[in-house]
Amino acid sequence: MATVTLKNVPKELLAALKERAAQNRRSLNQEALLRLESSLEAPRPSSADKVKVMRRIQRRLAGVKPLTDAFLDRAKGEGRS
Repeated sequence: MATVTLKNVPKELLAALKERAAQNRRSLNQEALLRLESSLEAPRPSSADKVKVMRRIQRRLAGVKPLTDAFLDRAKGEGRS
């Protein structure tokens, strides 16, 4: 594995990182790696983005009849003879 050295880390940032590491019972290195990895993960869509997607789907399905129990029962029975 590679080694990275950080320069000019503000004292407040280092103190906060050390505090979080202690709270989470991790070494400073483990805490720093975990936080770096999580910052580079794909962003999670916000609730507003999820609602937009659901509304778009709802509009696309507006003209489609809902599935009924009778329809599903017939579909399950097709080809079973």
